[in-house]
Amino acid sequence: MESHEELDRGLKNRHVQLISIGGAIGTGLFLGSGKTIQLTGPSILLSYTITGCIIFLIMRALGELMLSNLNYHSFLDFIADYLGKKAAFVTGWTYWFCWIAIAMADLTASGLYVSYWLPNIPQWLPEIIALVLLLSLNMVAVGLFGEMEFWFALIKVVAIIALIVTGALMLITGFKTTAGPVSLSNLWRHGGFFPKGGMGFALSFQMATFAFCGVELVGLIGGETSDPGKVLPKAINNIPLRIILFYLGSLLMIMSIYPWTSLSAEQSPFVQVFSEIGIAAAASIVNLVVLSSAMSACNSAIYSTSRMIRSLAQEGSAPASFKKLTRHRVPGNALVFSTLVIFIAVILNFFVPSRIFTIISSIATICFIFIWGMIVYTHMRYRKTNPQTKGNTFKLPLFPYTSYLVFAFLLFVLFVLALASDTREALIFSPIWFIALLLIYHFKYERNKPIFGRIFHHFGKHH
Repeated sequence: MESHEELDRGLKNRHVQLISIGGAIGTGLFLGSGKTIQLTGPSILLSYTITGCIIFLIMRALGELMLSNLNYHSFLDFIADYLGKKAAFVTGWTYWFCWIAIAMADLTASGLYVSYWLPNIPQWLPEIIALVLLLSLNMVAVGLFGEMEFWFALIKVVAIIALIVTGALMLITGFKTTAGPVSLSNLWRHGGFFPKGGMGFALSFQMATFAFCGVELVGLIGGETSDPGKVLPKAINNIPLRIILFYLGSLLMIMSIYPWTSLSAEQSPFVQVFSEIGIAAAASIVNLVVLSSAMSACNSAIYSTSRMIRSLAQEGSAPASFKKLTRHRVPGNALVFSTLVIFIAVILNFFVPSRIFTIISSIATICFIFIWGMIVYTHMRYRKTNPQTKGNTFKLPLFPYTSYLVFAFLLFVLFVLALASDTREALIFSPIWFIALLLIYHFKYERNKPIFGRIFHHFGKHH
């Protein structure tokens, strides 16, 4: 009989498959892709391909870890085991911060999207309603979280498939837009495939990496499925196919329909395409899609931060009350705490200039790069500690070379972040977060040791 203190394994296969799709499709694809294309040109297709391959390797490393011990519910449990409590403390609270920042940004965005239809209502009202609704449903059962994510992701998928099918029909029929004929040659006829040169191509990796933040959520939800051994490998192995279909498919069609030079950086390319074929409600439809995308991200944030805090509490790195489960076997205290912190963002939106908010979001993205690096590093420690892994059929291919490739890519992205002024500030501020966590840990657990003597004292220690 399953212990009452075990999280509910109430997520079905269809939930996990759609959540893994939703995690790989950010709001940026619908709203920000016009701006992205303007900054980079058609070579953005190559950026997404390379970044997608790296993300797949990170997910394979995470999948191998998760399937090596099904008693663990998050990658934090592995970090505590293979790198020690201090590393788990820093990583856990950093991951919590990542998702809180994403929730803050998306909750703000959802208020703006609703005001598109209801311009006279105050922006904070739909934000509060959304937050209360998402918390209530998350409190009832994990299956309801899965059900919401399933439908949120489905809306995004339908919108992308509609765009791809529309674009394909335009190509076949030789449709002419206001900018000229629809043709694949639009990809290279306007300044070539790399119109912005090497620098423009390099800078595009910043945007491509931003787009995949949160994809590792599949590794967290895998622990709450009834059959992780079957569901998790399928969700991870399908990531490359989904990237090709959703990102490359939609961007390829957008840039074939319109020369990249004629796409508006201010307007969603999806709106432009659907308006072109005479759909009057195109802007409303895309607004519905981005609203569901923002709600989905906020929903995922409430879910993931609560699970991460519970893992931290189990490790002794957060108050013990966060370990408690409700009668529905969901971490109620952790859910309420995370939601209250996200709610502070609603209040701060009125008093703090948006520039500070941009810095917080950029710091969160840098923190995601840290999280991915920690997952791969933990996987390397796991392989070193367990050289005999023949029984595990789900392995990171070409280990350890693929691990080094991931690290090289993450360092390259950090270098790119240093090139752009808005992200350079975040890169400078990010160490403050890590220093603060190390100081908190030191004063809480290591008062008798030199303060910065051996910063990651537990690294490499097997507990």
